[in-house]
Amino acid sequence: MKNQRDPSATRRRIIAIAVVLLCEMIKVSGTTGPKKAAVSVATGKYYPADDVKTPLQSRRAKRNNAPKVRGSITPGTVLILLAGRFRGKRVVALKVLESGLVLVSGPYKVNGVPLRRVSPVYVIATSTKVDVSTVDTASITDSYFARVKSTEEEEFFAGDAPKSAVVSDQRKADQKKVDAALLKAFEATPMLKAYLGARFSLSGNDKPHNMVF
Repeated sequence: MKNQRDPSATRRRIIAIAVVLLCEMIKVSGTTGPKKAAVSVATGKYYPADDVKTPLQSRRAKRNNAPKVRGSITPGTVLILLAGRFRGKRVVALKVLESGLVLVSGPYKVNGVPLRRVSPVYVIATSTKVDVSTVDTASITDSYFARVKSTEEEEFFAGDAPKSAVVSDQRKADQKKVDAALLKAFEATPMLKAYLGARFSLSGNDKPHNMVF
């Protein structure tokens, strides 16, 4: 009979094709079969036992220059203190230190304000000027006001008792020298000593924004 194919030949052809496809699959996936995806094991977060201090990043560049002081604060300007134990007192500005703080003096004999450093942020600059060209403050710097650290043994025996301030003989001598030069400069301006001795204050009806200091 025509157009009749051998069923065994067709079967062998199908088997051969299946064998070829199986070999290709083994070549692609390997002899051990298809690779399995690695299973990720979730691990807990690590937290250090102690706090680790990390420096905070700042966008501002480090500057070693002293902060700028207002142009109205110059050596000889009478300032009004707005903060601290001597707030309300009038003092004389002697010079601006490297740290940006202002060295002032009452003087001590007039209103009880000794040589000290004040922040220019917490002062009011007045229009009153004093000639301080004869006042020698070359030896007074920021290190002049550095505190002497006490040892652990001294702190242990001192306990919680309040410590009284001890003024060194050097500072007393410097205060007398500065006061003498300032008092001599005050002689050129009448009523200046009384002006520095008076405390600055405001009442309820005063308007500071309309005042001229």
